[in-house]
Amino acid sequence: QVQLVESGGGLVQAGGSLRLSCVDSGRTFGSYAMGWFRQAPGKEREFVARISRNYWITYYADSVKGRFTISRDNAKNTVYLQMNSLKPEDTAVYYCAATLSYSGTSMTDFGSWGQGTQVTVSS
Repeated sequence: QVQLVESGGGLVQAGGSLRLSCVDSGRTFGSYAMGWFRQAPGKEREFVARISRNYWITYYADSVKGRFTISRDNAKNTVYLQMNSLKPEDTAVYYCAATLSYSGTSMTDFGSWGQGTQVTVSS
């Protein structure tokens, strides 16, 4: 059972940084690959990053490569998204999600979702 809660969002100026956290209140966090998605106003939810259950294999959307870093601490049941060099176009609600699949970056690949945390980047 996976129950996800995101935190760490807020208002930041362009070029700044934020670190998002997502805590799983369940007991099988290490069994899941984790992902981050985001949804801007009036737009569809899009993939941001994914991290595997082990070996820390990561995958990023082209729009965030080199700026965002996904990581996890299975002992804390937490996945992180370190966001650097933020741009106004990064403004969105960010969601973490969990999947038992070995791969996949679409929304349908992820069965469990958090409630989202707002990230707003000002110019």
